[in-house]
Amino acid sequence: MRDRAARIRTGTLAPIPRGEADPRVHVTLAHLRALEGRARALTFLPRQPARSVLNGRHASRLRGRGLDFEELRDYLPGDDVRSIDWKVTARTGIPHVRVMTEERDRPALLVVDQRMSMFFGSVLNMKAVTAAEAAALAAFRILDQGDRVGGIVFGDTAIAEIRPQRTRRALDRLLTALADANGLLAADAPPAEPMPLTRVLRSVAALAPRDHLVIVLSDFDVVDDETRRLVSGLARRNDLVLGLVSDPFAGDLPKGLRLVVSDGELQAEIDMGDHATHESLKDMATGRLAAILDWQRTLGVAVLPLSAAEETLPQMRRLMGLGPR
Repeated sequence: MRDRAARIRTGTLAPIPRGEADPRVHVTLAHLRALEGRARALTFLPRQPARSVLNGRHASRLRGRGLDFEELRDYLPGDDVRSIDWKVTARTGIPHVRVMTEERDRPALLVVDQRMSMFFGSVLNMKAVTAAEAAALAAFRILDQGDRVGGIVFGDTAIAEIRPQRTRRALDRLLTALADANGLLAADAPPAEPMPLTRVLRSVAALAPRDHLVIVLSDFDVVDDETRRLVSGLARRNDLVLGLVSDPFAGDLPKGLRLVVSDGELQAEIDMGDHATHESLKDMATGRLAAILDWQRTLGVAVLPLSAAEETLPQMRRLMGLGPR
């Protein structure tokens, strides 16, 4: 498992032989690289449009770069009086000011879910494709803004970590990891126990201890109280954005059909004509989405609800209050 993660991260994983890839089902490295020009239509700077979901009630949810202390010196005519250090001034009897400089950049970490639960789509894209495209668009724009970019790409059996750097090489490693992990998704893939989201979030906390922009793109399949606790901790120490990727099938389950579901070895038949069964499955699907959306209110986390039924860039622009383009 660790060897596979290393091969995904370094782009040395042997490609899975298949015909010409359908971009709605699988992404390729060339497809992700081609999104660079379109990424300029987005912004992840702290000053967000008024209608952006990244805006808080009174101020932006993105705090931007911090300030580093540079020196303490005597007050000079023309200095901003707000920068006077009153404690030092009182102790020495001479006015002193604190000189601060803005951090050169802010690291960003893109966390992208490529588990089998993401290999589903009923209208346009697979959820895994929407997540990968959103991550690539964000990565290009963040690097273009002068910030460091890295990421965590995870599937059911492997996780690849790319530490944030302000280089094209780091961005390319991230795109390669995305394309490789996405290429492992297939209907005939061997069954595997899904990787717990809690394990991934603990890796995020280790890579982004504080003052990072963290964007998690996932369908958030299988969440529990520990997931919520980890999300809350990340949100307190970082700017956290949750890209909730969903498919309209979850809220509009067909009635009167018999569905056969399988894990690759065992299969079961579900009678969607049974009202109780239909409502139970619908409530389970929509309830999980509602719980994640409610974190926006209870945890103060920005949530971008992304649909696999729409093109990725237009809906990102709409959610960020940028309008059509």
